[in-house]
Amino acid sequence: MARIRLRKRKPKQRVPREIPVRAMAPNIVTMMAAASGVTSIRYSCQGQWRFAVIAIFIACVLDGLDGRVARLLRATSRLGAELDSLADFVSFGVAPAILVYFWIIETVTEKSIWYPLRGMFWAFALFFAMCAAFRLARFNIMTDGGPTQPYWKHFFMGLPAPGGAGLVITPVIWHLHTGSDMLQTPLIGSLMLLTCGVLMACRWPTVSIKSLRVPASRMIPFLLLVMFVIGMLISQFMLTLGVIGILYFMSIPFSGYAFMRTRRRYEAQQQILRSDAAQA
Repeated sequence: MARIRLRKRKPKQRVPREIPVRAMAPNIVTMMAAASGVTSIRYSCQGQWRFAVIAIFIACVLDGLDGRVARLLRATSRLGAELDSLADFVSFGVAPAILVYFWIIETVTEKSIWYPLRGMFWAFALFFAMCAAFRLARFNIMTDGGPTQPYWKHFFMGLPAPGGAGLVITPVIWHLHTGSDMLQTPLIGSLMLLTCGVLMACRWPTVSIKSLRVPASRMIPFLLLVMFVIGMLISQFMLTLGVIGILYFMSIPFSGYAFMRTRRRYEAQQQILRSDAAQA
């Protein structure tokens, strides 16, 4: 007689009836970052560049806090990870692209030589936003266990999304600080959109601040430097952001050099270990 095999039903996952508030705190911070990015888009559409820049800066601060809050409260979740990526795309992909686009278009009048090419500037903004989406998707794959070598520990693969957003709006920041119309040109804005987009999508190594360590003997000078930067942010906000943007841009070539040295050192150590194992 034929036997009928019954399929075993998978046990249903029980949904908790109550969720502690601390478990929702990281997601609330992430949503505040996304809201700050959307608010920046609103100010960009209204031509209020200063408030748009401040909104992106607030999104950067909140983006740096949500992960630490989640680890501190032990409230990490898959939902939080996906929400963080979506918030980063809005705040550091869409919002900076729209800000720079409207900042460029403000100078493109009917008498301007750039007027026939005004549609190209939107293409540059789309390019930057799509590169940010690609960079975030690649980062998610790598954090899910993608193949990485140990010498990548202290480096990002490409510009991180907050870093790319900060660099692309650096000309806007300097324009707000100096008031010079020479910086507000379609050429500078387009070059920044293209350059920062390529740097986010490529594999060029950039230094990861999260993995930096400060020697105990230099802790006090480091704290003094941090306090000085905080004081400058309060007194000269746009100037400080502009200087940080330039220094960060200048560090990109040195990051590549440091990465090459780290990789050579790692490969030399691996070769020595292989030779020792062969002799044994």
